[in-house]
Amino acid sequence: MKTITHLSALMMVALLALATLAAPSQAQHGPGGPGPAGPKEVGVIEVARQDVPVTVELPGRAVAYQRAAIRPKVGGEITSIPYEAGTEVEAGTVLFQIEDETLAAELTAREVAVTSAQSALSGAQATVERYRRLSGSGVSRADLEAAEVALSAAEANLGAAEAQRDLARLALRRTEITSPISGLVSVTPFSVGDIVSAAQADALTEVAQTDPIYVDVSESRARILRHQQSLADGSMQRLGAPDDARMTLETGETYPLPGRVLSPGAEVSATTGTVPIRLQFDNPDRRILPGQFVRVTLTVGQVNAVLVPQRATSRSAGGQLTAFVARDGKATEVALTETGTYQNAWMVTEGLDSGDALILDGLNNLRDGAEVTTVAVTIDENGVVRDKGEAPEATDAEAPAKPPESTETPATASADPASPAPGGARPQGEATSGGG
Repeated sequence: MKTITHLSALMMVALLALATLAAPSQAQHGPGGPGPAGPKEVGVIEVARQDVPVTVELPGRAVAYQRAAIRPKVGGEITSIPYEAGTEVEAGTVLFQIEDETLAAELTAREVAVTSAQSALSGAQATVERYRRLSGSGVSRADLEAAEVALSAAEANLGAAEAQRDLARLALRRTEITSPISGLVSVTPFSVGDIVSAAQADALTEVAQTDPIYVDVSESRARILRHQQSLADGSMQRLGAPDDARMTLETGETYPLPGRVLSPGAEVSATTGTVPIRLQFDNPDRRILPGQFVRVTLTVGQVNAVLVPQRATSRSAGGQLTAFVARDGKATEVALTETGTYQNAWMVTEGLDSGDALILDGLNNLRDGAEVTTVAVTIDENGVVRDKGEAPEATDAEAPAKPPESTETPATASADPASPAPGGARPQGEATSGGG
C-alpha cells in the first residue's frame, strides 16, 4: 500500500514539472499559438507608358571605302621604295621606282625613228610638189601618182614612229609606280633588287581609303518581315525622321559619329536566310580599320510600352512573363506581353498601365494575394535598387569616420529579406530571374 502511494506521489511531481516547463512557452505565444507575421515590406516603382524606340543590334565588319592593289605595268628591277608602310599617302605619290635605263634607251631609239620618218616625209612632199609643177612637161602622170603614193607611205611611217615613241615614253614614265587613290598603304612583300614583270599576279602593295568607311552587316529576312508586319498593323510606328545608325567598337565603346544605310540588300542568302546591308560611317581619325569587327544598332520604329526592369519579372513553367504589382495592400501577379528589350528592360505592351506600382524589391517567397506594405524605391543603370531619396553609398574617401567600437554584443541582424541593405541599397539576391 505504501509502495502505491509513493509511486503516485512521484507521478504528481513529474506532471507538475512538465506543466512548469510548458508555462513560459504558452505565456509567450498566448493561447492561440504563434502570432501572424504581418504584411511584408516591398519596394515599388511607379510605371508609365512611353514611346520606346525599337532597335536591332547586328554584328558587322568594316570594309575599305576604296582599295587599290598596286601592280607594275612594266618589268624590271626595283631600285627604290620611297614610301613608309602604314602611312597616309595622297593620290599620285610614288611608291616604287623601277630601273629605267633600258626604257630610256628605247625611247631614244624611237625618237630617232621619228626624226628619220619626218625627213622621209619632207623629201616625199618636195618630190610631189616638184612633179606637180612639171606635170605635162617632162613628168608623166604615172610618175606623179607614184610620188603621191610615196608621200602617203611616208606620212604613215611617221605616224607609226610617233606612236612607238609615245609608247616608249609612257613605259618610261611607268617606271615610277604611283598610288591611284589617297589612303593607307600596306607593307610590301618586295624589296629593292627584286625583279618584277608587267601585270604580274602578285601585288606590290595595297592602298585602302578608310575615310569614310563601309560596314557590312546581315539581318534576318524573317525579322525584317516581322517588323514590316508590325508597321502595317499599327503595333509599331514608323519614326518621322529615322535615327542614324550607331556603332559599338570591340571594346564596348560607342563610336561618336553616326552612320547611314547605303544599300538594304536585294537578295536573301540561300544558306543563312539573311539580307546583306551596307552602311557608311565617317572615319576622320582612322579609328576603324578594314576587317575590324563592330556592332551596329539600327532604329526601325517605336512602340508605346511600359519599360519593366528584367529583375522584377520571372517566367512561368509555360514561358509566360509575369510580375507583381501592389494593389489595395496586396501583391497581385500579372501576365505581361513584351515585344523585346530596351536598355535591360522589357518593353511591355499589355499587362501594366501607367500608375501601376510594380514590385521591384522583396520578391523572395512572394505569393499572389500576399499582404504587403510598399516603400518607394529607385533603380540605377547598374541594377542597384535603393530607397527613393537615399544617396548612393559613399566611397571610402567620402565615408564618415567610424564611431568607437562598442564592447557590447551586437544585435542579431534581421533575417527579413525586405530589410534595406547598408547605404540604402537593397539586396540584389531578391530579384528573380528576368528570363533574359
